[in-house]
Amino acid sequence: MPPVSARPSAPDTAPTARPVVRRRRLGWPRRVFAQVLLMQLLIVLGVTALATGLFLAPLSAQLDDQAMRRALAIAETTASTDLAADLTASRPSATGPVQREAERIRRETGAEYVVVMDRWGVRWSHTDPAQIGRPVSTDPSAVLAGRDLMEIDSGTLGRSARGKVPLRDQGGTIVGAVSVGIEYDSVRARLLSAIPGLLAYAGGALAVGALAAYLISRRLQRRTHDLAFSDISALLAEREAMLHGIREGVLALDRAGRIRLMNDEAQRLLGLGPEATGKPLDEALGAGRTAEVLAGRVTGEDLVTVRGQRVLIANRMPTDDGGAVATLRDRTELERLGRELDATRGLIDALRAQDHEHANRLHTLLGLLELELYEEAVEFVTEVVGVHRATAEQVTEKVRDPLLAALLVGKATVAAERGVGLRVAPSTLLPDRLVEPRELVTVVGNLVDNAVDAAAGSGRARVEVELRAEGRTVRLRVADSGPGVPAGHRELVFTEGWSTKDRPAHGGRRGLGLALVRRLAERQGGSVAVAEAEAGGAEFTVVLPDALADPPGPDAALGGPDGIPGRPGEAVPASVPSPPGGAR
Repeated sequence: MPPVSARPSAPDTAPTARPVVRRRRLGWPRRVFAQVLLMQLLIVLGVTALATGLFLAPLSAQLDDQAMRRALAIAETTASTDLAADLTASRPSATGPVQREAERIRRETGAEYVVVMDRWGVRWSHTDPAQIGRPVSTDPSAVLAGRDLMEIDSGTLGRSARGKVPLRDQGGTIVGAVSVGIEYDSVRARLLSAIPGLLAYAGGALAVGALAAYLISRRLQRRTHDLAFSDISALLAEREAMLHGIREGVLALDRAGRIRLMNDEAQRLLGLGPEATGKPLDEALGAGRTAEVLAGRVTGEDLVTVRGQRVLIANRMPTDDGGAVATLRDRTELERLGRELDATRGLIDALRAQDHEHANRLHTLLGLLELELYEEAVEFVTEVVGVHRATAEQVTEKVRDPLLAALLVGKATVAAERGVGLRVAPSTLLPDRLVEPRELVTVVGNLVDNAVDAAAGSGRARVEVELRAEGRTVRLRVADSGPGVPAGHRELVFTEGWSTKDRPAHGGRRGLGLALVRRLAERQGGSVAVAEAEAGGAEFTVVLPDALADPPGPDAALGGPDGIPGRPGEAVPASVPSPPGGAR
């Protein structure tokens, strides 16, 4: 039976997989400070190497030049001796006077060789006596023509720095030449001996540069919080997205008070454009409370300021570099809703008081009817209804704009419930030609509310409103019988946030009503002022140029004189609620 070859049996299990070992690759570092340090070290190393090379290159040339000049000086000294006379009076010989003198000079000067040749280029001296009487290995025609030569060349003794001068007799005739060589290895040795010292200086400079680079990189590491460039790029992208995406204004200032960043919302709220970036805050915004708050000259949290027709809430946070970041929130709508809430609450209080008064009147009327005093009952009802109708008719006859008329009727009702008599001055006459009636409603509402608040509780409390048209100009006067405004506070009352009243029930802020009045007046080119009234209270005067449109033509009047809709003199119902506009 043939032998069966043995084969290794297959393993019962698959071979165990080897774990994958990931080797750390050496590459460009990610951290900012590490990249800067590496770049600075490479720059320092490159500059040091370049400076060393630039120093060594001229040093080699300088050493060559010094060796050639030394050889030339030895040759000139040799040619000035009596060699010319010995050359013409003897023959070339290893023991002749020319050889003896040349060897003496060579030994004393340390030259590699001193060769004296005649005018045919035959050597009369040489360090190797066997070369005496033979022609020189290089062309002597130039020096025999009377020119001094300096060169680096190779000859029978190898490479050397040479100096050659013509040899003249006493008559000045060229009878030969002297060639002196300096061993080139000595020149190279001097160059090599200078390299260690040079490298020591370069190494010291490199060490100082590396230390400075390390210190700068460490400072950069602290300032960048040890982030990588990709992290910084991502942070910048996120910051841009956040600044332009949030609905709050963000304004960044540097330590000199210049604007260095504004997002879109800040530009909208402040009415500025991108060109304001880089300008001082006072120059970009102008003088006023807004600039004072953002510059930090007014301190506090949630400071109120008015910019144009917007009510803004500002907060300011200083930064480590001496600058600051300010945030702005638009509270215009909230303030409007707050005024509406206050007006609604005031109207509810007035209606509650009217309800009690109405119940008293009904009880009175019921008593008169039970007592069968019918004529007295009729007179009582006629009197009560006539007072309200007379007030409405008096207002609408003098104030032809329906919004203003409704406002004054409603304010008169609320003032009466607070014990204040509100009357329209006899000289009042305002046609229905207002360009911006809602702005004038805001102005009148704020001033009347302030006047009613001031007059309430005083003896014979009253408020008088006068509205007159002078061409296209509207002149408004609101006087009260309250305590008045001291002379020292007559400008301060128009400052945003300044008020003597308590905080309103809706949690809003006082000190905005008169500020808005001044802003609205100044926006139309007008003015507002406060003085002492005849009754001893305060008298506010507002002048609004171009607040009225041009009078309509004869064909433009519809429904009655002065373009008033409906019948002339038609009364506005006294139940019309007053539009928002209460002072804050």
